[in-house]
Amino acid sequence: MVVEARDPARDPALAARLFQIQHAAYAVEARLIGDDRIPALHEDLGGLTSAGLSWLVARDGTAVLGALGWRPTDDGVDVDRLVVDPAYARRGTGRALVAAVLDLAGDRPVTVSTGRDNTPARRLYARAGFREVAEREVLPGLWLVDLARTVQTPTTRSATTWS
Repeated sequence: MVVEARDPARDPALAARLFQIQHAAYAVEARLIGDDRIPALHEDLGGLTSAGLSWLVARDGTAVLGALGWRPTDDGVDVDRLVVDPAYARRGTGRALVAAVLDLAGDRPVTVSTGRDNTPARRLYARAGFREVAEREVLPGLWLVDLARTVQTPTTRSATTWS
């Protein structure tokens, strides 16, 4: 598997494939959380390409397996969406995409939100070092959990002098 930066706004075939994957992936999340009001599930192709995101795309040969859309923030990186083709779910694609954005972020904080009842996504982020920081109701009955990953720098310990 290869993870690389790509721009679906400049590649219509890639944009069409990401749109298919996004719809399929968010349909799975809608079933998991019992709510299909996920905005990206109803986004059209133009919305995907004009979202102002930078993209990391996972592929195996010519097959696109998934993608992660992110944007810089004032102090770090925000993951706007992570989508994996359901045919390739639970095979390391999401983990590879998250690892790639963490590498890209370096020491900067990384944030992401997912459906509160999306247990597989929450588990993925927890294993990658994210911690849950808040829950919020974005629409009546539609809950998200916000997660953050910050890099802890080692603290310098002062030497203790014993008398």
